[in-house]
Amino acid sequence: MNKNNIILIGFMGVGKGTVARALFKYSGRFSIDTDDLIESITKKKIKEIFKDEGESYFRDLEKQCSIWLEKSITNTVISTGGGFYRQENIKNIGKVVYLKSSFEGILKRINDAPNAKQKLDKRPLLKNLDEAKKLYETRVKEYERVSDVIVDVEARDMEDIIKELLSKCE
Repeated sequence: MNKNNIILIGFMGVGKGTVARALFKYSGRFSIDTDDLIESITKKKIKEIFKDEGESYFRDLEKQCSIWLEKSITNTVISTGGGFYRQENIKNIGKVVYLKSSFEGILKRINDAPNAKQKLDKRPLLKNLDEAKKLYETRVKEYERVSDVIVDVEARDMEDIIKELLSKCE
């Protein structure tokens, strides 16, 4: 069964949520965010889950979320947390789109945002830029391997990004 979902993967801060919301305007598809779903069900912020229960507990929640998405969601844009791409059933959920940008481009995007401080506070892994860059370099290859479609989003107009993404997904 073709679920007609678009799953956005990529490094934290690349703009997955922003692209997902913009896609509604162009495609009429609602968007959901896996981290928001997890926060809603646990009534905790992601960083609190990591601090209180640890990463493996959070990854178990992501797995439960991925199973629910596969069974329940169609015709939706799904923005994901930075590590969601590891879910074994991700290809069963929908078409996987990697939003690609350089590490420097991601930092610039975050720092140029009007709410830059909140965006940085929400991403504790970006407090140590050397470690974050190592994680980024590891994940880039993995994102490329998992994705069905790659869309370079660095320093591009949202309308251009959406047009390219939709043309590659339909």
